[in-house]
Amino acid sequence: MIIDAHSHVHHTLADHIALLDEAGVDKAILFMTRPHPERAGNLTELREEMDLLTQALAGGALGRATARRELDAAIAAYPDRFIGFASVPLDTPDADSIVERDVVGRGLRGIGELTPPPDQAALIEPVLRAATDHDGLPVVVHGAAPTTAADLRTLTDLARRYPRVPLVVSQLGGAHWMDAIELVRDTPNMFLELSTASIVFAVRLAMAEIPERTLFGSDAPYGDPVIARITVERATRSPHVRELVLGATAQQLLS
Repeated sequence: MIIDAHSHVHHTLADHIALLDEAGVDKAILFMTRPHPERAGNLTELREEMDLLTQALAGGALGRATARRELDAAIAAYPDRFIGFASVPLDTPDADSIVERDVVGRGLRGIGELTPPPDQAALIEPVLRAATDHDGLPVVVHGAAPTTAADLRTLTDLARRYPRVPLVVSQLGGAHWMDAIELVRDTPNMFLELSTASIVFAVRLAMAEIPERTLFGSDAPYGDPVIARITVERATRSPHVRELVLGATAQQLLS
């Protein structure tokens, strides 16, 4: 089974399903999103979409509620293709109750994608504590900017403090991909997701260093599942490693 370990709700859902079909992807882990860059036909429209994200990060509850409804609708429409994860506000005083209500209570399979402000990755600790209390739910953290090299080290420290929680660093750690590979390699409950990698050599090294904890992902609509899958297949000659990265490891993570 091929699993895209990192994707966001699309407008339209049919377009997303068509992309997955073209890439030969069976299922996708789906995160909610506020902007929909795939709707933009020009730069002005793209700026308008990305402004929605800025507004939501400034505390726009309406944007969060809308994104949640879109996620629920996507999973209801294609329960055999989408695996739902839910984000948790990092400023909440009661992460455990929110995880109980908005993740476990809605039948979702994990937490994410979390995006702390730069150099504030420690904000996710209450979420990791809550994930531990709920049978070690997997937690996905944004790995590219604004995540810093210091944030990656903080995430490593937190992962070691909460060893029952699978902690996934997405986007191969962005510009800090060498640090990310090394830190994840040395932390048994951490995983590295490969979406939007700009250097094929980075993908090759990640799979060579941590073949059993590296995940294929596209970050669609920001990335393309066809290109992401081809990159994985080009970056290793091992059929066994391909099988792990393209889906087997994700299946184990979700079991």
